[in-house]
Amino acid sequence: MIVLVLLVGTLPALVPVSADYFPFMNDSLSWDKRLDDLMSRFTLDDMTLQMARGGSFLNGPAPPIPRLGIGPYDWDTECLRGDAMAGNATSYPQALGLAASFSTQLLHDVAQATGQEVRAKHNNLTQHGIYKTHGGLSCFSPVINIMRHPLWGRNQETYGEDPFLSGEMARAFVTGLQGNDSRYVLANAGCKHFDAYAGPENYPVSRHSFNAVVSDRDLFMTFLPQFHECVKAGSYSIMCSYNSINGVPACANTRFLRDILRNQFGFKGYVVSDELALEFILTKHHYTNSTLETAVVAVKAGVNLELSNIIDVVYLNITEAVEKHLISLDDVFALVRPLFYTRMRLGEFDPPARNPYTKLRAEDVVESIAHQNLAIEAAVKSFVLLKNNGVLPLKSIGKLAVVGPFGNDSSQLFGDYAPDSLPKYITTPLQGLESIADMTSFAVGCDNPKCAGYNQSSVVNAVSGADFVVVCLGSGTSIESEGRDRRNLDLPGHQLQLLQDAVKSAIGKPVVLLLFTAGPFDISWAINNTAVPVIVQCFFPAQATGVAIRHMFTNYQGTNPAGRLPYTWPASMDQVPPMTNYSMVNRTYRYFSGTPFYQFGYGLSYTKFQYSQLVVKPFHIMPCDDVFVNVTLKNVGSYSGDEVVQVYIKWSNATVPVPKIQLAAFERINTAFLQTVSVILSIPARVRAAYTDRLVLQPGDFTVFAGGQQPGPSIGGQLNSNVMTGSFQVDGSETYLARCPK
Repeated sequence: MIVLVLLVGTLPALVPVSADYFPFMNDSLSWDKRLDDLMSRFTLDDMTLQMARGGSFLNGPAPPIPRLGIGPYDWDTECLRGDAMAGNATSYPQALGLAASFSTQLLHDVAQATGQEVRAKHNNLTQHGIYKTHGGLSCFSPVINIMRHPLWGRNQETYGEDPFLSGEMARAFVTGLQGNDSRYVLANAGCKHFDAYAGPENYPVSRHSFNAVVSDRDLFMTFLPQFHECVKAGSYSIMCSYNSINGVPACANTRFLRDILRNQFGFKGYVVSDELALEFILTKHHYTNSTLETAVVAVKAGVNLELSNIIDVVYLNITEAVEKHLISLDDVFALVRPLFYTRMRLGEFDPPARNPYTKLRAEDVVESIAHQNLAIEAAVKSFVLLKNNGVLPLKSIGKLAVVGPFGNDSSQLFGDYAPDSLPKYITTPLQGLESIADMTSFAVGCDNPKCAGYNQSSVVNAVSGADFVVVCLGSGTSIESEGRDRRNLDLPGHQLQLLQDAVKSAIGKPVVLLLFTAGPFDISWAINNTAVPVIVQCFFPAQATGVAIRHMFTNYQGTNPAGRLPYTWPASMDQVPPMTNYSMVNRTYRYFSGTPFYQFGYGLSYTKFQYSQLVVKPFHIMPCDDVFVNVTLKNVGSYSGDEVVQVYIKWSNATVPVPKIQLAAFERINTAFLQTVSVILSIPARVRAAYTDRLVLQPGDFTVFAGGQQPGPSIGGQLNSNVMTGSFQVDGSETYLARCPK
């Protein structure tokens, strides 16, 4: 999405209209009866404007309809991990870091807290007659595209490379954000970007014109499953993407938006275009010859709402298209109805006193103590300990040196689509660690993360004489973000030299490398160097960065790191196919044939675990049945801590190409020192699906792996646990997945 300057509009309060005058305002009637009444009162021009004014900025909000007592509504709100670009709000770690927690409960809690702040701020705005971009209740979140290339600029917004993990996280986010009230929605989710949108952004071609050529097998095995889970979770919205898919722009793609999304997946909500995506059908993809024709193909494809940032948008041609019989009035009615069903479920047309969410106040929930603590918990749980040669945890430090462009620059710790948290809530690595040191020195070393200018002497002076050195390197949004792909795996500019100078100047004292990145970088020098005993992938931890790092360093109240990589960390770009090639061959852990630096699911702990007594039941199942795994593990190390139990399956005799291995279940659990626990996990039938001409469940033998990581070698990885092996057998005949009970 493209971000422009903020314009705020205020509108006078609407004249109250009694509920018995318009039945659609009668909250004793069914939703359908209320919608039937409301739709009967719309003119064609009303509906055109409601579909055309999806925001943002100059193109929003959707206008009021005063004769019906309907107010404006802003559809453009960003809620990826906090209420973004909307003033002060609690900021949680970037989505990729949240995925690294491997905790659906954590993601649910973060989404719920985000929804509360979005709702509270919306309540305050509308009470003052303010309707503005990023002030509504309809979120363009979560991002559930697949991280299939390490250099893609938007990797940070995703839940990583695995469709099963992404689907589980999507469900947790949607249910958390939308709340648990049986009648009203807290804030509605909108999963994006549908579909086959996973780079490039700007290199080697623009996302606005890129055509993803994708096989049906890869679509249904990799790019679509998590969207199906989003639909099943009850998301009210889906956003169609900028790219074309096999020659047809995503927002004009009837196969995807109607045949797959609505007919196969059963989606009943509204589809919104990405910002300017409808304009780009004409101007970038050259798929149509006029804005009128573009409006027609988008309506026929099933786009309910146009998101743009200009006034003269494509969907303003809808009235003309109906009058010229290019689309029918029924087409328009069908697309407007889900928009107002959503607004009804958000409580817009009901007495405010009936809706529990109207009671939320910004002063009570925004940056509340509970939300600040959740931000700390989320940051700690997102950290992935890549290397630790016994240096962490520690109790105190004599003289501490913190160096690097991410050491004390709060603006670099958030990543894309971040809330605008006030400075008083933000802590940097330097601010977090100086309280456990007797003395502290700091040098930024580089002017910015690109590190084109490097002050070597400042780094040498800061590190000299230190007892403990923390080097803070990374990328930030100037190097990888929306609209900005990376060119290679190298650390930016002089960052590697900065690390090497710090190690040399430390003269044998411990050097800890903290990485603030989304995708992987070439850190082979640090991995192979004993003078760098600790490496932590921090992602973008947001406001709680410093506090969370201090907690992790000191194992404060058992904050033992247990994050796991949600992607494969390649050893070099020689292992990575070109970004424009959408085949999944040799991509992600599911299809990768090489040996990576770090595997998907990898991460260390301060303690160790021993797995035993793996039981897979039942051994014989029918195609649509789930399988249950009972595994026993013991904390055999020296500390209490979390463990991420990971269960993978492997096909033995599939008749069509399938992943070489597949994550099938996971759970993050807490264990006390020397505690033995048993964990029961369910392997859903859908993870066994293979693609013929549709998703099917085939009979055959399956191997099960259970442990703290996936089986198989990596170049840089250490092991925290063993991996157990079991099996089960699927009997019966090949069965269409769609025919299994829901």
